[in-house]
Amino acid sequence: MTGSRGFFEKAFSLDSLSSKPEALGGVRVLELATRIFGPATADYLGEFGAEVIKVELPGTGDLMRYVAPEGFYWQEVSPAFLPQNRNKLHVAIDVRLPEGRELFTRIAEKSDVVVENLRAGTMDRWGIGYRQLKERNPGLVYAANSGFGQWGPYARGRASYDATAQAVSGMSSITGFPGHPPVRVGLWIGDFTGSLCSAIAILAALLARRRTGEGQLIDLAQGEALIRALDWTWLYTDITGRDRERAGNRDVTFPPSGIFRCADGFIAVSARDGEEIDALVKTLGTPAATPEAVASFAAGRTCAEIVRISEEAGFSAAPVQGGRDQYRNPHLRARGTVWELSDPLYGRIDEFGPVPKLSECPGRIKWTAKPVGYHNEEVFGNLLGLSGEEREALEKKNVIGKWKDVPGARPPLGEAGGPSGGEEKGGALR
Repeated sequence: MTGSRGFFEKAFSLDSLSSKPEALGGVRVLELATRIFGPATADYLGEFGAEVIKVELPGTGDLMRYVAPEGFYWQEVSPAFLPQNRNKLHVAIDVRLPEGRELFTRIAEKSDVVVENLRAGTMDRWGIGYRQLKERNPGLVYAANSGFGQWGPYARGRASYDATAQAVSGMSSITGFPGHPPVRVGLWIGDFTGSLCSAIAILAALLARRRTGEGQLIDLAQGEALIRALDWTWLYTDITGRDRERAGNRDVTFPPSGIFRCADGFIAVSARDGEEIDALVKTLGTPAATPEAVASFAAGRTCAEIVRISEEAGFSAAPVQGGRDQYRNPHLRARGTVWELSDPLYGRIDEFGPVPKLSECPGRIKWTAKPVGYHNEEVFGNLLGLSGEEREALEKKNVIGKWKDVPGARPPLGEAGGPSGGEEKGGALR
């Protein structure tokens, strides 16, 4: 294949991954976080080669391990835990104990980044916050993810979850249909938007460290990250004195953009400029491309028919897809957005692949999430140099440990556990 398409397919070919370096190779990230906000931040960095050491509580581990949709576990692991915990080395330390804090600090001394998402002040109270850690590692970049930030009237004592972040950000107030109550967006958008902002800030701080040699503290508030995503909402209120209203499936800035029912499902239709609007009007056979006219047009046609007509006419249309559509989508598989993974512990599993495609140092998924403490021997032995006797003594004191024998924490039934093959070794552990 020639031309630009052939160039792009060759530049981003998944077949060439093993021959290309990783953008963040040599960067070590130490994560002490739970659920999504902090773990997803570290996961984004791990996709591009950062060595991520995930610290959990011995036994039960990250609470997200037990957020199982409809009580469903696959090979003893919750599907909700997988997407933000790939490519990580899983260790278990009780940092509430003095020996645990010292172990955590020793790993932080050898790390470039710390990511946490505990309530403001918790890490400082344990003696492993930014102020304490920077004394032993001045180059440390420390990302403190929280609901409301590390300072300000709401910083202390308030817990934040995705639903509350959507509420305080103003996102809930503009989501839903006119005349009806606000609607929560159907995914953890506050967590993932916040984690993306945090990952960007970490990369900026690492770049700044190249010039100064010094690390820094990053304060990332979940609700504020969503506020940043609210496009023109604030400006509109400032200029008009009115709050933006809920508009359902319509985009009030670019009518007739919206989602409409068709003969076999739902379809999104948009026309954003004069040429596209003219094409849509001509297709509709009406004086104007009103939402009512588009709805009438769509009602008697299938999604496939409308997509074909839109491509020929010159406006935009796409069917509303579900997970099964994406899983089977040949376009997403060819691009590695649906990532076909052969995991050393779990076998074949399809994951979410890296979204940004880099031609020279592409991201990749090397292994999926692992049981609690799965990489204890590798990290405590190879990185910190602890002998088997020292590790055993710490286990007896419950300073370190492995999984509790419950779904969510343990390996697949019948597996003894423990690192199994170089494919998921950290490698660097300098």
